[in-house]
Amino acid sequence: MTIEHIKIPLLLNQLEESITQAMEQRQVIDPIVIGIHTGGVWIAEKIHKWLKVKEPLGLLDISFYRDDFSQIGVHPKVKQSKLPLTVEGRDIILIDDVFYTGRTIRAALNEIFDYGRPRQVILGVLIERDGRQVPIRPDCIGAKMNLAAGQRVKLTGPEPLDIDFQSVA
Repeated sequence: MTIEHIKIPLLLNQLEESITQAMEQRQVIDPIVIGIHTGGVWIAEKIHKWLKVKEPLGLLDISFYRDDFSQIGVHPKVKQSKLPLTVEGRDIILIDDVFYTGRTIRAALNEIFDYGRPRQVILGVLIERDGRQVPIRPDCIGAKMNLAAGQRVKLTGPEPLDIDFQSVA
């Protein structure tokens, strides 16, 4: 898939199909859907509706769980995390927009485990790009892409959802 031809509905359909397969293979029952602020929440809202999950959508802001403050700086726009009363023994579908190094997901898992020990977590992302730094990878993806050095991909939205490619100096 070339950068110029990425369509959000196509990526969402691919992600939904992949999540359905993972749920069947792993025998997921009555899952909790959790989105990582900000773009992950936008995607998770769509997945939550599509799956017709009864429980409210879970929201995570992993700002205080990050390990890279010295590189990215502390961001003052912290949003509140909202999770169900218990995640203990529950099946979780964790959603983010772009998977890059894996550090955001590591931080999200740390925060989730502070609330309890889930039965299992399925990780779904709209885009998986190259650059992994920790041994974590998504279970379900909308698309996989390799970017040139100095290139970044970012989801914009919430309405309409779009993908923005940026050059970083």
